[in-house]
Amino acid sequence: MVLGLRQFAQRTGDGAGEPILDVNNGEELMRVQPSVSIALANRSIESPGTLYITSKQVVWLSDVDRAKGYAVDFLSLSLHAVSRDPEAYHSPCIYTQIEVEDGDNDESEGSDSESDGVLDLSKVTEMRLIPSDSSQLDTLFEIFCECAELNPEPIEEEEEGHNWIFSADQIENEATVGADSGWHFFQELPNSIGHSNGDHDLANSVLQLQINDQRFEDAEEMERDNDSSQH
Repeated sequence: MVLGLRQFAQRTGDGAGEPILDVNNGEELMRVQPSVSIALANRSIESPGTLYITSKQVVWLSDVDRAKGYAVDFLSLSLHAVSRDPEAYHSPCIYTQIEVEDGDNDESEGSDSESDGVLDLSKVTEMRLIPSDSSQLDTLFEIFCECAELNPEPIEEEEEGHNWIFSADQIENEATVGADSGWHFFQELPNSIGHSNGDHDLANSVLQLQINDQRFEDAEEMERDNDSSQH
């Protein structure tokens, strides 16, 4: 998946048309909001268009220029919020931050994202959606939240076959260090010693046996010292 904002021109129908969705992969239209303006980076507001929120992405299509449209996947949206503070922005809007490809997010929004008057969408990290009816902001925000939950961050699969083995000394150290060590031995190491088929008693037995052995050795040493002092 390519991160960031991109041009979108796949329309169907007459007039301004509607976006073509990837229905084969389960994409569904969740909300259509007419009369929504858009502002990218630090640029001025563009002419009104129609906002389409799908289960996969946010699409804005211009009502006056059929060739103009933008889209961003929900997986690329790192933040979305309702902005009503006039000191932050002069119009109530849905404010979003966009994750870009590695190396691009070091660029400045005001300068490097725009070259010779042409906006480089791959470097745009902020987008504002300004509906003419600001009373719709809360509804739009709720739909954004719902769709974000439908698109969780992908989790990389853990490597198989860890087969970690810990020595008796490490088991004892775990008992003395405590929960703040960052290692939750019994809960998070399924292949370690003492955690076989969900039975934690083996590790406790090993630890207890080791402690008892140490106490037995100490007692024997004390007894030998006493015998020596009596002679």
